[in-house]
Amino acid sequence: MKDLFALLKRFVFPYKRYVCLNIVFNLLGTLFSLFSFATIIPILQILFGLESPHVEYRQVDWSEGMKDIFNTLKDNVYYYIENSLETQGASMVLFYLCVFLVVTAFLKTGSSFLGAYFMIPIHTGVLRDLREKIYRKIVSLPIGFFSNERKGDIMSRMTGDVNEVGASITSSLNMLFKNPVMIIIYLGTMFAMSYQLTLFVLILLPISGYLIGRVGKSLKRRSTAAQEQIGEMLSQIEETIGGLRVVKAFNAEKKVSDRFLGLNDLNRRTVNKMNRRYEMAHPMSEFLGTIVIAIILWYGGTLILNQNSAITAPSFIYYMVIFYSIINPCKDLTKAMYSIQKGKASLERVDKILDAVNTIAEPENPKKIEQFSDKIEYKNVSFRYKEKWVLNDVNVSIKRGQTVALVGQSGSGKTTLADLLPRYYDVQKGEIMIDGIDIRDMKTRDLRSQMGIVNQEAILFNDTFFNNIAFGVENATMEQVIAAAKIANAHDFIMATADGYNTSVGDRGCQLSGGQRQRISIARAVLKNPPILILDEATSALDTESERLVQDALEKLMQNRTTIVIAHRLSTIKNADEICVMHEGKIVERGKHDELIALNGYYKKLNEMQAL
Repeated sequence: MKDLFALLKRFVFPYKRYVCLNIVFNLLGTLFSLFSFATIIPILQILFGLESPHVEYRQVDWSEGMKDIFNTLKDNVYYYIENSLETQGASMVLFYLCVFLVVTAFLKTGSSFLGAYFMIPIHTGVLRDLREKIYRKIVSLPIGFFSNERKGDIMSRMTGDVNEVGASITSSLNMLFKNPVMIIIYLGTMFAMSYQLTLFVLILLPISGYLIGRVGKSLKRRSTAAQEQIGEMLSQIEETIGGLRVVKAFNAEKKVSDRFLGLNDLNRRTVNKMNRRYEMAHPMSEFLGTIVIAIILWYGGTLILNQNSAITAPSFIYYMVIFYSIINPCKDLTKAMYSIQKGKASLERVDKILDAVNTIAEPENPKKIEQFSDKIEYKNVSFRYKEKWVLNDVNVSIKRGQTVALVGQSGSGKTTLADLLPRYYDVQKGEIMIDGIDIRDMKTRDLRSQMGIVNQEAILFNDTFFNNIAFGVENATMEQVIAAAKIANAHDFIMATADGYNTSVGDRGCQLSGGQRQRISIARAVLKNPPILILDEATSALDTESERLVQDALEKLMQNRTTIVIAHRLSTIKNADEICVMHEGKIVERGKHDELIALNGYYKKLNEMQAL
């Protein structure tokens, strides 16, 4: 119960107004249902000619106990019915009673609808808030977090798991404020009518409740397994679509299909078991409820037949109708308990994201660089992803306006060294300084606003040319976007499309060639106009003609900027102010192109291999 209140406080508190309205209308619906059921007694007495008790009208004394007030109100109703029978006849009184039944039924159903009406904004609001929290958390987490997570599993948590949590919260509200209120009011009325019968009922109900509770013990575990399997399926779908060229090239359609079908079938079996247990709750509770009703009918009927009961036969029928009305909230209570178990399993998966620690901590008293003016310094920098050190005691100094190139074999640490500058990761040893300020003492937003990055894989969004180029730049005008595209040699092919800058580039820029995607990426960096530029093998995946166009765009972009270039093609960095040759996480050589050739070391070997 403590976990339940914590769950509601965490997600439902902003919607307390709707919760209050939901409680009020559910309470009214329950009371109106009692009034509508109460017409059964006089209707039965009129239809079957049963004698009604002869009573006198009494003034209600509100200082009395609830039972006395209830009996006084009941006697007064009988008094008015008796008078009406004498003055207007049985047929007219029956008509009035039927009208009263219709009115109270309308008020009951209307109140029930309004209770559900005010529950809807709670449910949808919680789903919206939870998705928003997860999305903001995903965007804020460092890149290193996602190296250990599958994209499909994260998508599953944002969709299936969030829906389960939303359903669980709705069930929790019903379990706390709707079903118990209905059960308490119905039981209170039953006690007022016959405490002997009601005590007998209370002996039977816990037995059936215990049997129902046994069904849902494994539901949480199965729900967790099902959501994890859905996450893995989404991951496989994403991988298959992304790698479809490779799948077809290696005739691996059957291999990936068999892998997916096996997981899909496993998920089906898991969900079958889970849903069968979930669906067992309703028929089991109904069956056990029917058994209890049969026992009460036998016991109560025996008391009435032996004239040992305090209630009459019509009142006993009313009593049974009230008891039968308890069965539905009891069944809903049971299903709510199962739903809460499923929701708790999903919430644990969601909280793995929400509770993830952001290792890129923002400083309490941040320092800010108004304009980059001096140099970038890597001082004794060491870094590792797991156990093995990727960088070892690296020292680099890059003055404003210089171009420094990082070359070396794959895995030598070039990209890692560049990724540390915008704080995609934090160094474990040493420090990185910009104008004498440790980058860990700057806000990440301020730090990254100083940089433009062009990656080997041009990452575009399924949007227009204009929005892809203006991405991250607020209030960019069409003239500025066109000017950036011209510098990047992208304007001509953009204008050749059907809608020009309003043409969509497709999913991840699938409608463009590699060179075109890269030039759009460069145009994005041009528009940002950063003082520091990071080029991570921006031309390595291009053909000769595209490389020439992109290299020309890059040279325009690099003018009057401090640039870090990661390159495999040495021809693209011959004119760099300094070339750093990396090997196994260390800088083993540095200097200009001609100086490194004269050293007859690692750089010369790389140069000769490329020339060959």
